[in-house]
This record gives sequence, structure tokens and C-alpha cells, in this order.
Amino acid sequence: MFKKKLIRNFDFVTLLLIMMITCFGLVGISVAMRSPVEGTEEGLLDVIENFDMYHVRLHLLWFAAGLIGMLIVVSIDYHMLVDLSPYMYWAVIGMLLYVSYKGHVAGNARSWIDFGSFYIQPSEFAKIALILTLAKVMAKKKDEGEGFLRVRDLFPVFLQLVIPMALIIDQPDFGTAMVFIVIVFGMLFAAGISYKILLGAAGAAVAVIPVAWNMLLSDVQKNRILVFLNPGMDPMGTGYHVIQSMIAIGSGRMYGKGILTDNTLSQLNFVPAKNTDFIFSVTVEALGFVGGAIIIVLYLLLILRTIYLASKAKDTLGSLIIIGVVSMIIFHVFENIGMTMGLMPVTGIPLPFMSYGGSSMLTNMFAYGLVLNVAMRRQKIRF
Repeated sequence: MFKKKLIRNFDFVTLLLIMMITCFGLVGISVAMRSPVEGTEEGLLDVIENFDMYHVRLHLLWFAAGLIGMLIVVSIDYHMLVDLSPYMYWAVIGMLLYVSYKGHVAGNARSWIDFGSFYIQPSEFAKIALILTLAKVMAKKKDEGEGFLRVRDLFPVFLQLVIPMALIIDQPDFGTAMVFIVIVFGMLFAAGISYKILLGAAGAAVAVIPVAWNMLLSDVQKNRILVFLNPGMDPMGTGYHVIQSMIAIGSGRMYGKGILTDNTLSQLNFVPAKNTDFIFSVTVEALGFVGGAIIIVLYLLLILRTIYLASKAKDTLGSLIIIGVVSMIIFHVFENIGMTMGLMPVTGIPLPFMSYGGSSMLTNMFAYGLVLNVAMRRQKIRF
């Protein structure tokens, strides 16, 4: 049960960092969805009228809904949430099964459930269910003093991972599937997995690459990887998105073109998925190197703060929950920003708190609700 005096342990620094990053997202979305100037429109009012605030308002709405959800998550002891994790896990599996047969198709992937006026992406919520489920399994193993020293110790973890991951790969959504793998490895590392197992897993991953290339990856996904290695090989096809993204980032120079500049690359639709996957490109075009550097620093501070809170957790369970969340965030930030600069393959992974999308925003807010939940209960409260 939530006690009011727990509020003094609430980590307002983390919440402030999230709000600051979200504000940059609002700027990026407003710029991305602004209409190009036509004809003789030159006045300030003409420029302001070209802003399409519909997506900005929706992003704010999803943030507000996520904030309410965060406060609800914070108010329930994380041990109780972990006890409920099996129900969450199988509920998400049910949703993923539904998506496999009747899901909404967009961008060559069947990943959404259509509710008429909005869509939800179950694979996003599956991350939360997986973190809670694995934290329960791993904490019990570590607290018993055994740890993950043998391959057979990994069977319960592998079983929890493979079911949702197989359903997500079937969509197909290899980007989200990779997030699941990073979450598991991050939590296993924190749980004290044997380095021999890690080396063996790395060797097995290398060995399975030819099989995955020939049997699992579609031609589109293969081309994305090849273009990542050489964007110039198909500049008007698969490599077009990456090239335009890098041009937009470079055109922002030191201080950016500004949010009121007319007919930028993003406004003219040269930048793809400009309010979702490539929101970083749009924002840096408007705010320049300085703006991009501030965004990266904010993410770095959020990640470091999250790791710090993990180190202060009162038990193994709480620490593993936070490690699962920060592993997810690190991969999302590194992959998304990396792909906009041509440093990582294009996977369609959103940038946390900045990319437009309700499922992503809610998942990240719920995830940090768990982080703040553990941080609030890091020590015994005296009354």
C-alpha cells in the first residue's frame, strides 16, 4: 500500500530529465509536421499557421496518460507487481497471437491492434512484462546463491524469452526482437552470469549469422544491412532514407535552421518517418549540433541516473528491474540515433520520449514508473 511519506524518496531528477527530453520531442514533431510555405506567405502569422499541432497535442496527450500510468505504477509496491507478472506476460502473449492473425499492417509489418481511432503495439508492452518476469526468475536464482553458472540454468530465462520473441520476429519486427535480447543480456550480466556462458553465447551468435541471413531475413532487411555498410550502393532506393537523414543533420550545422525556417528538408518530405523513427534528424536540422548535443547529454544523464538508482536498490529484484529498463533505453537511444547518422542499420526503433507514438510513450513511462517505484522503496521509511 502506498504511504505518503514515500514521496520524499521520489526521484524528481529522473522525472525532470524525462520531461526535458519530451519537450525536445515536441519541438521536433512540431517542426516535422509543419507544412511547406506556398506562394507569397512571408509573414510571421503565415508561418505559424503552417504548424500542424494535431500530432503535438496527441504527443502531449500520450505523455499525460503515461504520467498518470507512471504514478499508478509508483503507488504499487514493485514486489506486488512482480507477483502479477505471470498474468501480464500471458496477457501480452495473447495480444501478440492476435496480432499474428488479425493485426494491422503498416510498413510491411503486422504489429498493431486496430481500435478504430487509435492503434496499440503489443510488442512494446511485452518489454515491460518480460522485464518483470525475468527479474523474478533471476532474483530468486541469485538470492539462492547459485547464479547462472551453467547453461542449464538459463533454460527458464530462454523459455520466457523465446515465446514473445518468436511472435515478434513473425510480424516481422527484428528491431524489437533485438531489444529483447539486449534486455536479457543486460539483466543476466547484472545477475552474475558466468563469463564462459557469455563467450559461448557470443560464439553461437556469430555461428548462427549465416543461417539467419539465409532463412530469417527478408530481402528488404538484407538490403538495409548492406546499405548500412555502404549507403551509396543504392542511393535512390534502400539507401535513400539514410542519406537524406545525414544530409538533414549536416544541414543544421552548429545552431540549426530554426523552428520557423521555411521549406526545410523535413518539411519537403525528404526525411522519411520524420515524426517517428527519424525525429532526431528533424530536430537537429532545426536546432543544429548544439541542440543534438544537448539531447544526447540529456539521454546520457538519464541513463547514468538510472544506473545509479539500480545501485541503490534495496534488493536484487529491484536492481534487476532497473537494469532491464536501462538496457532497453540504452539500446533504443544508441540504435535510433545511430541509424539516423548511418552508424547503425535502419530498424524502425523509436527514440524514447521523442518519437511520436502512443505505445512507445506509454511503455517508456511505465518502465520509468518501475524505476521510480524501486527508487522510492530503496530504504526503510520511519514513521
